[in-house]
Amino acid sequence: METIILFAPLVGSLIAGFGWKFIGEKGAQWVSTGLLFLACFLSWIVFFTLGEAESIPLFRFIESGTLSTDWAIRSDRLTAIMLIVITTVSALVHLYSFGYMAHDENFKHGESYRPRFFAYLSFFTFAMLALVTADNLLQMFFGWEGVGVASYLLIGFYYRKPTANAAAMKAFVVNRVGDFGFLLGIFALYYLTDSIRFDDIFAQVPQIAETQLTFLWRDWNAANLIAFLLFVGAMGKSAQLFLHTWLPDAMEGPTPVSALIHAATMVTAGVFLVCRMSPLMEYAPEATAFITFLGATTAFFAATVGLVQTDIKRVIAYSTCSQLGYMFVAAGVGVYSVAMFHLFTHAFFKAMLFLGAGSVIHAMHHEQDMRNYGGLRKKIPYTFWAMMIGTLAITGVGIPLTHIGFAGFLSKDAVIESAWAGTGGGYAFWMLVIAALFTSFYSWRLIFLTFFGRPRGDKHTHEHAHESPMVMLIPLGVLSLGAVFSGMLWYGSFFGDHDKVTRFFGMPAHHAEASEGEHAEAAPAATLVPEGDAAAADAAEAEGEGEAHAAAMGPVGSIYMAPDNTVMDDAHHAPALVKAAPFIAMVIGLAVAYLFYIVNPALPKRLAENQRPLYLFLLNKWYFDEIYNFVFVQPAKALGRLLWKRGDGSVIDGSINGIAMGIIPFFTKLAGRAQSGYIFTYAFAMVIGIAVLVTWMSILGGAQ
Repeated sequence: METIILFAPLVGSLIAGFGWKFIGEKGAQWVSTGLLFLACFLSWIVFFTLGEAESIPLFRFIESGTLSTDWAIRSDRLTAIMLIVITTVSALVHLYSFGYMAHDENFKHGESYRPRFFAYLSFFTFAMLALVTADNLLQMFFGWEGVGVASYLLIGFYYRKPTANAAAMKAFVVNRVGDFGFLLGIFALYYLTDSIRFDDIFAQVPQIAETQLTFLWRDWNAANLIAFLLFVGAMGKSAQLFLHTWLPDAMEGPTPVSALIHAATMVTAGVFLVCRMSPLMEYAPEATAFITFLGATTAFFAATVGLVQTDIKRVIAYSTCSQLGYMFVAAGVGVYSVAMFHLFTHAFFKAMLFLGAGSVIHAMHHEQDMRNYGGLRKKIPYTFWAMMIGTLAITGVGIPLTHIGFAGFLSKDAVIESAWAGTGGGYAFWMLVIAALFTSFYSWRLIFLTFFGRPRGDKHTHEHAHESPMVMLIPLGVLSLGAVFSGMLWYGSFFGDHDKVTRFFGMPAHHAEASEGEHAEAAPAATLVPEGDAAAADAAEAEGEGEAHAAAMGPVGSIYMAPDNTVMDDAHHAPALVKAAPFIAMVIGLAVAYLFYIVNPALPKRLAENQRPLYLFLLNKWYFDEIYNFVFVQPAKALGRLLWKRGDGSVIDGSINGIAMGIIPFFTKLAGRAQSGYIFTYAFAMVIGIAVLVTWMSILGGAQ
C-alpha cells in the first residue's frame, strides 16, 4: 500500500508530461488527479490502521565500499502524518486547478500548458513523498532536492514573466545554501557512524554526543554541530530567518502552487527533518536552544512584516513563515509531537486560505491588491465563508481553558504553552504571544479589506466579480472540515494526554503524569500499568532491568523524548493566564483591526504617515533584500564582471589572440625560412637534433 502511495504521483506525472498527446489534455488532468486521490485514500487508511513501525525495502539504492543502502519506505507515525498532509492537500490542489488553470491569460491562445502544469504538481508530490518515506539520509536528500527542482519549475511556471523567473532562481539559490549545511551534516554522520540509515545513526547517538569534531579550526561537540548543520538545511527549506527571502517571492507561481508549496509540503520538510532527527536533537541542547531562538524570532519577524503587506497572497505567505517559526519553537523545546500537531492543523487552514485567496483573485480577474477589493462577501459568499473559517482557525478562536475551538486554537495554544514550559516563560514565549496578536490583526485586516466596506479599485472589475466554479469550491469545503475539527479530534493524541501521545507515536512511556496542580517529574523509565495487573507489572519490571540494553539498542518510536524531558508535562500545568494568553492576543488583534478598517478606515493611513520610518521598515521587510543585495549580490556581480572582463577577456582571450597573432606567426616564419628545399639544410637540422639529444642524455646520466 505504501509503495502505491509513493509511486502513484510519479506515474501520473510521467503520463501527464509525456503521454498527454495520446490521451489529450483532459485525459492528462484526470489521470494525474485520479492517481493523487488514490494515494490520498490509501494514506488515510495507513494513518488509521498503522501498526508497528517497520521498514519496507524496495530495491538496492547505492552500494559503494562501506556505503550500502536500500531504497526503503519507513512506515511509522511520523511518516503517516506527513502522508495524509501531503496527499490530501495535493489531491485537492489538483482538483482546484481544473478550474483555476482552465483559461490562463499568461499563455497564448491554443498553447498547451495544462498537462505540463499537472505533471509538475504530481512530480512535486512524488518528491515530497520520497522525502518523508525515506529510511536513510541519502534517500531523504534525493527527495529534498527533487522538491527543490519541482518548486523551481512551478514558481517559474509563467516563464514569460521576468519576475517569475527571478523568483524561481532566488528560491533555487537560497535553498542550495541551506542544502550545503544539510550535506555537511550527512557527511559528518556517515564519518562517525559509517552509516546513513536512521536506525544505525540513532543507536549510536549517545556515543556521538561524547565525541569532539574539528570544524572551522576548532573543536565542537559532534551532536551539537551535526544538529546545527541539519537545521541549516531546515532553515532553507522551511524559510527561517536569514534564509527566508525566497518564500514571499514564490507567490509568482499560480495560486494552486502557492497552496502546495506554502501550506503543507515543501516548507514543512524542515520541521519534519528536525522531528525525525529527535534522538539526535535530544542530545544537542545548544543546537535546540538555537532552534528555539531562531524559530521565535522568525515568528515575530514575519508577523511584523505581514502587518503592512497589501498583496493578498503575500500576507498569507508571511503568515506561513510565522507559523513555521511556531513549529520550530515546539521542536526546539523538545515537544516534537506538538510541532507535528501544528504542522498537521496548519496544513488544512493554510491551504484553505491560499485556495480561498485564489478564488478571490479569480473572481477579481487576477487583481491581488487588497486595497482594490472591498464589499465582496455578497459577490462571492462561499469563498467568504471559507476564508472566514480559515481566519477563525489561524487566529485561534475557541473557548479559553477548554479543548473546544478551531484547529489553530488548540495547536497554537499547545505550542505557546510548550514554549512557556521549555523556556521558563522567557524570550520564545513572549515572541510567540506577540506574534499571535499580530497574526490576528493582519488576518482580520485581510478579511475586512477584502469582504467588507465599500468597493474600491476598478468599478468594472467589481461589477463582473463572480463566484468560482464548483470544482474550486469543493476543495475549500473539504479543507474547512479539517480547519474546524482536526484540532479537537487529535488534541489528545498529539499533546493533551501524555499516555495517548506515547502510544500514538510508538514511544515507551517514561514519564509519570503529575497529580493535578503539581509539576510532573521524570520517572525512571517505567511503564504505567494498571494496579493488580501482574503480567504488566512483570513486563514493566523487565523493562526497568533492561534499561541499559534498551539504551544501547537506540531510541524506540517515531519520535524520541529523553527521560529527563518533562516539558510536555510542565506545559499541562501552565498557569491559566498562560493558557489564555493566545486567546487574549487574538481578541486584541481583532479589536484593533475592526477599529482600523471598519470603524475608522482613515486611521491606518494617518498612522503610516506619522510613523513613516517604521512603516517603510516593515513594508520593505526589514530591508533584508537590500542588505543581501549589498553584501552578497553586488559583490558577486562585481567579481563576475572582473573575471569576465579581466580574466576571460584580457587574460584568456588576450593570450590566445597573442599566441595566434604573434608567437605562432613568428615560428611559422622561421619554419618557412628553414624549408628551403635543399637537402643539406634538412641534414644539418638532423645533426643538430642528434647532438642536442646526446648532450642531454650525457648530462642526465642516461649513457653508462
